[in-house]
Amino acid sequence: MPNSQIRIYTQKEQGEEWLRRYRGCLPVFACVLGFTETGLIPGISAAGRTPEDRKYTACADAEFLYYGPEHKAQYPLPPLAAGASPVLISRAVFESLKIPIHLFNAGLPQPPAVPVIDLGGTAAKCLSGGAAMEITMVRHLFEQGLLWGERLAANIQQGYLIVGECVVGGTTTALAILTGLGIEAGGKVNSSHPVCNHAQKWALVEAGLEKMMGSRGQGTGGENFTLSSSSPSSSTVNPLQLVAAVGDPMQVVVAGMAIAASRSCGVMLAGGTQMLAVYALISAIAQAYALSWQPEAVVVGTTRWVAEDPTGATVDLALSLGKGSLTQSGGSPPLLATHLSFADSRYPQLRAYEQGFVKEGIGAGAACIAAHISQDWRQDQLLAAIEIQLERLSTAFH
Repeated sequence: MPNSQIRIYTQKEQGEEWLRRYRGCLPVFACVLGFTETGLIPGISAAGRTPEDRKYTACADAEFLYYGPEHKAQYPLPPLAAGASPVLISRAVFESLKIPIHLFNAGLPQPPAVPVIDLGGTAAKCLSGGAAMEITMVRHLFEQGLLWGERLAANIQQGYLIVGECVVGGTTTALAILTGLGIEAGGKVNSSHPVCNHAQKWALVEAGLEKMMGSRGQGTGGENFTLSSSSPSSSTVNPLQLVAAVGDPMQVVVAGMAIAASRSCGVMLAGGTQMLAVYALISAIAQAYALSWQPEAVVVGTTRWVAEDPTGATVDLALSLGKGSLTQSGGSPPLLATHLSFADSRYPQLRAYEQGFVKEGIGAGAACIAAHISQDWRQDQLLAAIEIQLERLSTAFH
């Protein structure tokens, strides 16, 4: 019987089967760190109070995830307008359950101060320019994703792979990818703000996609085929070229990892909007390049703050993935969420999640789901473990 701490919002039977299959199993966690200059736009994200803070969010989260609260960080967790970094949630679970962590640098402005697997990527430019990355770089990162997905899965006997991310501004690049793939995603994505800044995101996405369409056919892509799309703004789109135009470096790495890993083990894409965009990308890439993968092995795992975000439409978005002309092959994925609540926390930084701040990141929701299905953790155990992380952080250097 699936754990009552987990809710399945879409594809219920497939989601229940996935949970039954991996009950009692421990996962391996891969976290892909990336950066887009979109994240530096004032007001675009609450994952760091200022644009300068947001340059280092991924490095700070990676360092805390790997070393924990007592480590004197080169990149301390950035101050937030409200709330606390979701890495506290992930670290609490992974430390308690001794889950292996693999960190990947897909493209950061500076190297993190932790052991990472460097994929030789670069940070993306702002998506509004319609030329976020070179197509050769996107292909390279996708191939790295395939390679590492296969490598990680080869060492997983009974369990599954959780693939998380940390990309500030990533819900905006997610909106761009979804829209470019012909999925009506405007007004449906989430953000780290309590009320999603849909208009700001949409203006950037429109600008980027228009510029992408304007530069089409000028010999920059080097692809030898095109795909039709139901998107009103495009008649043909290649998914890797779409990422090169308006995406971020994490997206294709995770897509490659999930495609390769799904062939031999379960995969949980850890996140909300960003991972729904990656799932859509997986479907489109697999269709475009005739790559085999196992859609039934893949689920999306998040928090209820994302799944039930009143200023987004996450469930509707998940259901619409099977309707895009480029994404039909994968259908729509099971969307799972932990029912973790911070309503009774004694820490205001955690209670802020109940007001809609932060919501998710760096695999937080999937980490909780892993604790639920492997150890049958309940609300009180999860809350206690997370509060201990916060206590240790607040007393570490005082």
